[in-house]
Amino acid sequence: MTTKPRVTSTEPTPGSWEDGGEELEFKPLSHEEALRWRATQPRFSPWTVVGWQVLLAVLVTVLAWFLSTRVSVVASVSYGAAVVLVPTALMAWGMTSSALSRLFAGVAKASLAGFFLWEGVKLLLALAMLWSAPRIVTDLNWLALVAGLVVVLKAYWLGLLFGSRRPKSKL
Repeated sequence: MTTKPRVTSTEPTPGSWEDGGEELEFKPLSHEEALRWRATQPRFSPWTVVGWQVLLAVLVTVLAWFLSTRVSVVASVSYGAAVVLVPTALMAWGMTSSALSRLFAGVAKASLAGFFLWEGVKLLLALAMLWSAPRIVTDLNWLALVAGLVVVLKAYWLGLLFGSRRPKSKL
């Protein structure tokens, strides 16, 4: 008669972590400690992204004018930039300045629900603008519209890159 090897779980049990260290006791921060910690964290505003988007929209429109002096191409690039810029600005306003954001300030679940609400509004507005593009822009050039849209979308990366710098701590 053969015996089967005993199967054991490789999952660590609470209190016996893989590093062998003791479980640290959680200590909430005092008000002063929380203020000091917050001062070391980067400040990020959605308006930073909107600012970068405005800058890129202007640059891509000017570049389109120099590369192709056709008004339809410039209008298409500008409209493509607006498809990203206008919904993002609306979302930034909704998240920071609307009555709804002031009402639920500091409530985590309501803030998350507000984020999803304004993200949905942003998405629907962008889709509606794309759907109505042939009716608004005469002699629409889809390639130019997508080029303007993609260039302005890159502002999110610029906003994250330059907007998330940590302030110098005075501690």
